[in-house]
Amino acid sequence: MKYHFCSSGAFLFFFSILVNLVTICLCIEARTYNPSGKIVGKMPPMSERTKATLTINSFEKGGGGGGPSECDGKYHSNNTPIVALSTRWYNNGKRCSNYITIYGKGKSVKAKVVDECDSTRGCDDDIVDASKAVWKALGVKESSSDWGEMKIFWSDA
Repeated sequence: MKYHFCSSGAFLFFFSILVNLVTICLCIEARTYNPSGKIVGKMPPMSERTKATLTINSFEKGGGGGGPSECDGKYHSNNTPIVALSTRWYNNGKRCSNYITIYGKGKSVKAKVVDECDSTRGCDDDIVDASKAVWKALGVKESSSDWGEMKIFWSDA
């Protein structure tokens, strides 16, 4: 008769260790690290700063932006820092009324998301369509060659 050194108790012990290791790995994978190395929560849908093209839009009634904003069904003053995001970033309205920070020309500005720049109707998928107030806050002059379209980075505020 042969004897086995692995009892059911030992099997359960090693099995529980394996389950714990898998659970720890899955928890870590579902979170992200900040520069200090601490776990800070679920991974955001966008990278910390997302590369985009800033364009200009009128959000006022009768302006070039078309109808009222998707988020609230209203028109907005171009003197307010507001934006429309490409369809993928607009994310079915999940960013409505939230603020983003736009970085360009060595400056930054916070702007409220009020609309979608519909990628199924000709808007490129990397667009942050902004009011004049955003452009002015970034220090871009209307006479500048950058006015109307320039490369920027943005993040959720």
